[in-house]
Formats: sequence, C-alpha cells, structure tokens
Amino acid sequence: MPTQKTEPAPPIPDKRYFTIGEVASLCGLKPHVLRYWEQEFEQLQPVKRRGNRRYYQRQDVLLVRQLCHLLYEQGFTIAGARQWLDGEQADDDNQRSQQLIRQTISELEQLLVTLKSV
Repeated sequence: MPTQKTEPAPPIPDKRYFTIGEVASLCGLKPHVLRYWEQEFEQLQPVKRRGNRRYYQRQDVLLVRQLCHLLYEQGFTIAGARQWLDGEQADDDNQRSQQLIRQTISELEQLLVTLKSV
C-alpha cells in the first residue's frame, strides 16, 4: 500500500543506483508492484545486471513517485497514467523543437545583419 500522504516521502539518498527494495521503501510500495509497472510503463526501465538484478537510478525513483501520485492520489488508471506520461514526453519534445527553431531564427537574423553590413 502506498505511503500515506499525511507524512512527506523520505528524501532520496544521494547515490547512483538503488535496489528494488530501496525504491519500494522510498515510494511506499511492494517490489512486485514495481516489477508490474516495468511491464506497463516503457519509461520505467531499470538497469539489469547479473542474475537479472534491477538497479534503479534517481530519475527512475522520481518517475515511480510520479506514478504513485497519478495512480493513488489523482485516481488515474494504468492506461490513463501511461497516456499522461506520453503526453508529457511529447510536450518536452515540442518545447525542444520550439527552442531549436527560435535559436535557428536568431542565428539567421544575425547572419542577415552580417551580410547587410558587407
């Protein structure tokens, strides 16, 4: 069962990799829930090492906490949370594209100024 939201989630320790047990503890879940979510959310792909042991990184822990929030607090279904995450990823891609376009326009304007001055 997820951690009650009356108490804040424990801080994420400053380390590179976390075991499935550590992530489960940090997020108030059981390990089998994390294994299930790996099948349901393509964004959640921990590194697997010898013996198929899972090692989660900091961004994975943050993603798991976001999934807990969506599923347990916001009432999303698995499909709805998956769709929301895909939309967030599309928004990030869209923002990067817009930034690249603005940068290209700026460079072209600078080039035009340089050409006019010659």
